[in-house]
Amino acid sequence: MKKIKKIAVMTSGGDAPGMNAAIRSVVRACAYYRVNCIGIYRGYEGLIEGDFIELTARSVNNIINKGGTILKSARSEGFRTKEGRAQAYEHLKENEIEAMVVIGGDGSFTGAVIFNEEYNFPVIGIPGTIDNDIFGTSHTLGYDTALNTAVEAIDKIRDTASSHNRLFFVEVMGRDAGFIALNAGVGAGAEEILIPEEDLGLDRMLESLKKSRRTGKSSSIVVVAEGDRSGKNVYELAKYVEENLPEYDVRVSVLGHMQRGGSPSCFDRVLASRLGVKSVELILDGKTNLMVGLKNNEVISTSIAEAIKGGHSINQELLRVSDIMTT
Repeated sequence: MKKIKKIAVMTSGGDAPGMNAAIRSVVRACAYYRVNCIGIYRGYEGLIEGDFIELTARSVNNIINKGGTILKSARSEGFRTKEGRAQAYEHLKENEIEAMVVIGGDGSFTGAVIFNEEYNFPVIGIPGTIDNDIFGTSHTLGYDTALNTAVEAIDKIRDTASSHNRLFFVEVMGRDAGFIALNAGVGAGAEEILIPEEDLGLDRMLESLKKSRRTGKSSSIVVVAEGDRSGKNVYELAKYVEENLPEYDVRVSVLGHMQRGGSPSCFDRVLASRLGVKSVELILDGKTNLMVGLKNNEVISTSIAEAIKGGHSINQELLRVSDIMTT
């Protein structure tokens, strides 16, 4: 088997805390195995434009603690076209790059699979998204950090809710997945949690809030995933409660992109380090079209196609716990 001499690494899609730690791990693993490493700026867009930089073990000093991504990220309409992908392949050939590590979510992985099918170009994926919605891993990079950011914010909001006897609707990220909402809601002691996976109905929410009021709660927190299935956005939900439960003083707080930023947690830094090393080792073993992930605290690999299609189901036991905790 031909020895790989040059590996590229890129970050693609939405940024997530831990991406820099993963870049560092890939670069240092390449240095350890005496393989050259090239960084691709701005994901697939940079790949099309040949926006590359050589990375050495020293060039990734002091980035393990930084949020965001030093390689930047960008949407690429060009990579959706055959012409764009052909241009990307030419740049890889010109620079004698023989394999690629893609750090991103399912959209990034879909691009990697198509590229591999067309050019038989070795790719390994590292799951980097705060939504934790990828099959084949219990945790994606950035999820733990985003979760802690959300809980910290909700704790602070509860202080003002208690001081003014208010009901706060707190919207967290999660257009298609409720992992942040469910776990942050349980962790922060929310009275209700609304997620995309479960439509619990507006009547149930009203009943729960009425019950809270009757049992002496003067303030409440409702955590809402941005893609919850109630049919109303967070402001409409607040208005609905105001109309039906006028005794509540209702406020809305949207956490937004603050959940993506910040220094990664220790868990995300360690996970990124483990996954980065494994991705390089898989390439050197001649493997391709695999995503590295975590299962039962062991680093495993799953086919990227399966990771995209499989989905990651919500924890039903945690849903049950959340119901009990709202008593």
